[in-house]
Amino acid sequence: MKPKLFIPGPTHVDQEVLDAMAQYPIGHRTDEYRELQRKVVEGIKECLYTEQSVLISTSSATGLMEAGVRNLSQRKVANFVCGAFSQRQAEITGICGLDQDIFAVDWGKATTAEQVQSVLSRGDYDLATVVFNETSTGVMNPLEEIGEVVKNFPDVLLMVDAVSGMLGAPIKVDEWGIDMALASVQKAWGLPPGFAVMSLSDRALERSRSIPEAQKGFYFDFVRMHRAGSKYETTVTPSIPHLYALEVQLDRIRAEGLENRFSRHRNMARLVREWGVNRFGLFAQPGFESDTLTCFSNAADIDLISLVKKMRAREYLISGGYGALKGQTFRLAHMGDLQIEDIEDVLGVMDKVLEEL
Repeated sequence: MKPKLFIPGPTHVDQEVLDAMAQYPIGHRTDEYRELQRKVVEGIKECLYTEQSVLISTSSATGLMEAGVRNLSQRKVANFVCGAFSQRQAEITGICGLDQDIFAVDWGKATTAEQVQSVLSRGDYDLATVVFNETSTGVMNPLEEIGEVVKNFPDVLLMVDAVSGMLGAPIKVDEWGIDMALASVQKAWGLPPGFAVMSLSDRALERSRSIPEAQKGFYFDFVRMHRAGSKYETTVTPSIPHLYALEVQLDRIRAEGLENRFSRHRNMARLVREWGVNRFGLFAQPGFESDTLTCFSNAADIDLISLVKKMRAREYLISGGYGALKGQTFRLAHMGDLQIEDIEDVLGVMDKVLEEL
């Protein structure tokens, strides 16, 4: 028996979505396929509140993190870091050989609009990278406020790692001025891993057109991807099973309603925080706690590695601390297709396990 997933990814997948992936494949250069991609892309646009481009990628989100900096910076990148995954974006930028500056806050703290304003006021940058929801720390950054700041700098594009936030909390791409929002589907989308999606603004596409192909490469050239996407095609063979699953999941999301989906995530997060704040303490800065996963400190001074193992023995998978926080924190995800009843269940089991520690 496989354990139920309460980790930040992969997340729990409902059987209806899994079944969709087992459909017989179709040719990816057929009208039937193009109609499938059209339905998926238009549905993702609805979810991201955008009229601009949405592109799909048979890759992890990390591929799009690399693609973003390669396609969107001519001059210098400002990487804002508040945990392991925003740090990964900074590392990718450096490995790609791009000019960059890194602006880090202590893990558990948020990247604020005031910090972004101060950095961009220097006039050195044409791309700012931020994470919406820092998976390692349970911090949800104030993306709307950051977007308002970046709007004041017409030469600066805003690239957002929304991996563990997209579909768990609102991301209003056009209204907030986001030039690229990327995510993989194994988080709040509630699909198996292996696929990624992104929004791309018109001005981001124009920036990509000005970047030499040698910098962008072939697989993740946004101009190529957009050219194919405008015909509801892809430049390379896509994962058709993921598109089948996205088609079904988008229908399910419409049936629930976006606002109801976001409200469900907020309610699950509230329940988890209320359960653990006095037992363990919350790692995230007050006021910036994530709606999709909670990172707990260890005020109870228990063996967190043992906690994770004992939960696994009961067929519940939760996450320990990530990277520098290993052994110091643990994380519980409450995203995707999980329901309040699932959260009540896992918290009840943890109560029993904690009595044994």
